[in-house]
Amino acid sequence: MARDFEDHCWKDIVTPEILEIYEPYHRKTFVGPKPAILAIDLYNKAYHGGNRPVLEVNREHAGSCGENAWKAIEPTKKLFAAARAAGIPVIYSTRHADTAGVKSTFRSMRKETEDQYGIYHEFTPHDGELVIYKERASAFFGTPLVAHLRLRGIESLIICGESTSGCVRASTVDAYSYGFHSVLVEECTYDRSQLSHKVNLFDLHHKYADVMHVEDVITHLQGMK
Repeated sequence: MARDFEDHCWKDIVTPEILEIYEPYHRKTFVGPKPAILAIDLYNKAYHGGNRPVLEVNREHAGSCGENAWKAIEPTKKLFAAARAAGIPVIYSTRHADTAGVKSTFRSMRKETEDQYGIYHEFTPHDGELVIYKERASAFFGTPLVAHLRLRGIESLIICGESTSGCVRASTVDAYSYGFHSVLVEECTYDRSQLSHKVNLFDLHHKYADVMHVEDVITHLQGMK
């Protein structure tokens, strides 16, 4: 049975009046043809401090997503396993610590080390999987990502990672602009702020991408074997 278009995490913050305004965006959601996984910034920094409240870990590890990141680990591992079993490419984005002052946002940052931007060990790329290094928020901006996608015949993206309001949002809007059909996997995306997470998923779902639950995406991938 198909889910309701609004059956997602934002139900507790979006009013009936807003839902009425956004009703013209309602449509059928789906995983597009010839997909690839685009994993945004699953780097060590997001998990520093462990599975604790975000405010608490940020006092010691600025930029950590704390418990929000840790909650997404198991769903993301299941998503990757299903994608690889179906022969779907998994593509990562991250950045280098030293980018000559070029940053993704205006957030003040302490001195960083390169290991902070290594892919977290739960998601270590397999041999041959592409890692895109970026300097701005979007995985597309100033990178060869589009060229790699076109070369592989990719027509749609399954997007996960962090942060929903920042690099995930920027990458998703750019994916739409480049003509890719995109799915955002709700349980596999996260942010330091749950409010920002919910508001941005709501907005992206209506305008630029299909937000889907991880079990629905995995079911689709299993059917592609």
